[in-house]
Amino acid sequence: MTFKTELTPTEAKDLQVIEYQGQRVVTTEQLAAGYGTDAENIRRNFNRNKSRFVEGKHYFQISGDELENLRVSFSPAQISNKTRNLTLWTERGAANHSKMLETDQAWDYFNDLSEFYFTKRLALAVPVDSSSIGRKQLAMMVIEAEEKLEALGQHNLQLAATVDSLEKHFAKGMTIPAFCKCLNGVNTSKVMWWALNRNWIFDEQRDPEKEPRWRVASYARDKYLTEEETEIKPHGKESFRKKTPVLLEKGCHRIYALYLKGALPMKNTWNGEFSHDKAVYTPEVK
Repeated sequence: MTFKTELTPTEAKDLQVIEYQGQRVVTTEQLAAGYGTDAENIRRNFNRNKSRFVEGKHYFQISGDELENLRVSFSPAQISNKTRNLTLWTERGAANHSKMLETDQAWDYFNDLSEFYFTKRLALAVPVDSSSIGRKQLAMMVIEAEEKLEALGQHNLQLAATVDSLEKHFAKGMTIPAFCKCLNGVNTSKVMWWALNRNWIFDEQRDPEKEPRWRVASYARDKYLTEEETEIKPHGKESFRKKTPVLLEKGCHRIYALYLKGALPMKNTWNGEFSHDKAVYTPEVK
């Protein structure tokens, strides 16, 4: 691509207005700058989650003669002569990217885009007093409203299932591997290392030759995980207390959502199906 690169984020209300097929759109570079990441990461997240994007709804891919015409009609914005394929993101596409990045900056900037830049917004089912809620919460409400509508057209019942029904089957004190054993194809031997990389847990054990002693990291504490403490009484030795990271309901919801996004470590023998043990999770068919 590109339009002129924005090294620092431009406030949403100050963005150059770009319209395509009757609606406002933003470039990859504009999203990256506003969300506090780089354009390559936006493209990488898109390529890894293509099933969540529908061309014409979440983005437009432009090339060939149409792209050549846009070089003129998009003035004063400039498209590099080296550009062969241009991606423009709609409000829904921008919402998907903010959700995948999951940073406060991305949430806040998407909210500003929705309020000050995009002109065609989905009306929320219930009137909202934006002064009484935070920016991240408002952005989440917009995204959730859109996803509920999109879910009506899903052909995969697993993807259309609401994560809320996990509450009915959540078992208090479940560890991450125990919950993941119920999800088809997940490599449970790697999920704790996956959680470590997501900053959910840390290894208290300083000796690399010994088994890890997992503890809950501050990022996930009381949000996704808590700790259970048990007393261990080895024969002939002094007793000690062991702390084990266990899932909260929200953590259970989050892992299942990441599972459906293909973000968990999977076995080489996985058959490609997102299914689960019904004793733990039963999807609700709308």
